[in-house]
Amino acid sequence: MGRAFEFRKERKFKRWGQMAKNFTKLGKEITLAVKAGGADPSTNSRLRAIIQNARTINMPKDNIERAIKKATSKDEADYKEVVYEGYGPYGVAVLAECTTDNPTRTVASVRSYLTRAGGSLGTSGSLDFVFERKCVFKIKNTNGLDLEALEFDLIDFGADEVFEEEDTIVIYGGFKDFGSIQKALEDKKHEIITAEFERVPLSSVKLSPEQEEEVMKMIQKFEEDDDVQNVFHNIG
Repeated sequence: MGRAFEFRKERKFKRWGQMAKNFTKLGKEITLAVKAGGADPSTNSRLRAIIQNARTINMPKDNIERAIKKATSKDEADYKEVVYEGYGPYGVAVLAECTTDNPTRTVASVRSYLTRAGGSLGTSGSLDFVFERKCVFKIKNTNGLDLEALEFDLIDFGADEVFEEEDTIVIYGGFKDFGSIQKALEDKKHEIITAEFERVPLSSVKLSPEQEEEVMKMIQKFEEDDDVQNVFHNIG
């Protein structure tokens, strides 16, 4: 079948692998949201946002409903949200948001990814001066939508940046303003595509292409770990 087939097959396997990783990640997020705010999306804004994110990446409806039902079970794993901070090679700041039922296992893995790359694990809060936590929404860019008017409407709800990105509009706001921005968008009938949290670097590190490739190999280890929900760095 030749190299072309092998290339397509490898690329498909990688895509399927990432899809499975995303489904696992969202399943954990659903569990946390249900345990914190209940299984009814109409009264649980965080769950409502996660379900929308799941639909965006084509997570089957049955998978979503099964995850919600499973989250209400007493037998479901008791996940904890933990954040690990440290430095990789060349002074790159690395922050990993994890959801785990075994923090001992997770911290050992995170430490190994950093130390094997020549970095080190830091203490909680050690990177507070490097990253700012933000909520970020992507909404459908409908015809005739006035960006300035939209930004003006959302400022009172905590939005601090609104801009176009391809065929969507991106809205950044304060971490604590997630709920108010979400409600404002829903009240104004905007179609929310995704609603997430990000760690935005306040300072960055410039690397050579070779150095960046080395660091990204380490980052990939984090991304492949099922306990890691998100990993952030400050490579400029």
